[in-house]
Amino acid sequence: MQRPAASFLVRLPCALRTEVRGAVAAIGALALAALLGMAAISVDLARGYAQMISNQRTADAAALSAALAYGAAGSSEAVLLPTAQDVTVANGMTNAVVTAAVIADVPSAGAKAVKVTVTTPVPFAIATALGYRGSYDVGATAYASLGSTSPIAPICILALAPRGTGIQTSGGATIDAPDCSVAAVADIANQGTRIAAKNIVAGTGSVLNDWGTLTTTLLRYAGSFTNPAWNANVPSSDKRVNAATSLADPLDGNADLAAARAAIGSATAPAAIGNPSTPSGADWVIGWTPSSNVAGYRKGSSANYVIPKGNYTIGRLTIDGGLSVTFQSGSTITVANGVSIGGGSTVTFGDVTLSVNGGFDSGSSGVTMGNGSLAIGSGTITFSGTNSFGNGPVTLNGTLSLGGGATLTLGSGNHAFGAVSVAGGSWLKMGAGDLDVRAGMAIDGGSTLAAGAGAYRIGADGSGRAITLSGSAILLMGDGIFSAGGDIATAGGSRIVFGRTANHLIKGNFTIAGSALFGAGRYTVAGNVANGTGGTTWPYSSPVTGQSYGQTLEGVDVSGYDMAGVNVSFVLSGTINLAGGAKTKLIASSSTVSGGAIADLLIDSLTSDPTSWAAGAQNVFVGAVHLPNSDLTMSGGSSTLSAGQCFMLIVRTINASGGAAAGSACASIAGTGSSGSTSAIGLVQ
Repeated sequence: MQRPAASFLVRLPCALRTEVRGAVAAIGALALAALLGMAAISVDLARGYAQMISNQRTADAAALSAALAYGAAGSSEAVLLPTAQDVTVANGMTNAVVTAAVIADVPSAGAKAVKVTVTTPVPFAIATALGYRGSYDVGATAYASLGSTSPIAPICILALAPRGTGIQTSGGATIDAPDCSVAAVADIANQGTRIAAKNIVAGTGSVLNDWGTLTTTLLRYAGSFTNPAWNANVPSSDKRVNAATSLADPLDGNADLAAARAAIGSATAPAAIGNPSTPSGADWVIGWTPSSNVAGYRKGSSANYVIPKGNYTIGRLTIDGGLSVTFQSGSTITVANGVSIGGGSTVTFGDVTLSVNGGFDSGSSGVTMGNGSLAIGSGTITFSGTNSFGNGPVTLNGTLSLGGGATLTLGSGNHAFGAVSVAGGSWLKMGAGDLDVRAGMAIDGGSTLAAGAGAYRIGADGSGRAITLSGSAILLMGDGIFSAGGDIATAGGSRIVFGRTANHLIKGNFTIAGSALFGAGRYTVAGNVANGTGGTTWPYSSPVTGQSYGQTLEGVDVSGYDMAGVNVSFVLSGTINLAGGAKTKLIASSSTVSGGAIADLLIDSLTSDPTSWAAGAQNVFVGAVHLPNSDLTMSGGSSTLSAGQCFMLIVRTINASGGAAAGSACASIAGTGSSGSTSAIGLVQ
């Protein structure tokens, strides 16, 4: 049997027991009050600790968000506090006090971080029973590292040469891109007046500044920064970062560009032209002494002849001068050995089908023809005087030649010619319909060719030219497919107007010394584009068509420019050279059109040939000019600006001198993005 545990009992005298009980009661009361106070404070402190954990989580999220916003805004500190406050409110802390700033040397020397502090009041709860009133503050701080570099703003001007000097200015030249970056993979040498940009970046190279000004929120270079001690017009030391930056062509590998380049050198052949069928027949002599087979069509002994409706097979048709001859509508007429009309005769063909071989000479007064069809095959074709044909197809296997002030109006219908020559102040006007020319068009000074909407398929002449405009020549084209199988060359004072189509194919160089107006679409050029003008500008009112051209394009004012295009993209195998005081305004399309213009792309070429914008050329470019393998020289006071819009220039090197100016007025161009890499953003632990 287990022994019970011992127990002790102390008994005090009765009086002493009463005194002890009183003392214990007093001590117990005091201890209870202390314990209750400690418990109240502990509860309130626990609430504060819980709030601190919540604040820390919110501060972490706010710091990361603010750092991301800082990079997206091109290192603008203005976005830090609003971003951090928005995140804090989104976490339910509407009464928090938030601070946000960029600080240096965190987490290491030379690095930067975004510091966010979130402070909230915690009201006393249980402790109010002990006399505590109000609240106490609980704060939490988070740091989001920006890495060892500041984020780089989107790049507007980029030189891709891997070594040497990528961007060089001299002699008063300026480059201004206040909302985006000017960057070179290699060195940047500012020996001109100014380079001003959101960021100036030499990816693997150095930055040299001479007597000019560098204005930027971040100057970043991998090598060295050289500047005369006396020149204070440079960023302060806290805006300079000596570190490498990875830079790349943002359009390299672009699928739309690759597909577009595949069309370079393409052209659509003109429709085939042949001689019409003209069986042998008797000759006709319509004159003062007519051949017997036409004498019956003469009205008495007058100069008037009327040939009634019928089918006529003629050997050679000769019409003497000074007569009036009418072929009535509904006739079918074939002439095997040519048509010759004497001076001063008025010849009218009604709505007929007329087929001729052996040449055609309209005479000095010209001919008139109604609706029908005209086909002229072999032989020389000459139209003089005033000529007018109605609606219907016109096919000339030889050269359509107008001279000496002659005019020829063709109505709607498909028109096909062996070649076209308009000279001596003459003009040719055609209505809507396809235009096919096998061996080129030549328009001399003071002459005009105006054509309506339709497909244009122009082949090349023996010298490789599809279109040649001499001084003051005018070529006006409507909307429709365009293909030139050779060079296009225009002289000073001339004007050329292209209509809208998805893709204008030019299989050769495009040299402009007059003025040019580009309808919307892509221009695929197997060669160079050169504008060496500086004379005639738009708008222009044509006395031939009665229309005005070049006041606006697609709703954009282009008056005062000699070369203008809106919603256009140029894809070249060569480059684009501008000189001679040329005034150019080219605006890229804001959206990609299937088989046509490419969104935000203005000019693209992979050529390694040098590019020159010189001799006072004044350019407004909106969109991306992408010449990654070409060395660009801007000189002679030329300027290439964006008129308050977005311009991106990507070349191998840039050499700006002699007062040349280049600039862009936007943060970025859609689809191109920034090609500068930065360190990852993360919380500092």
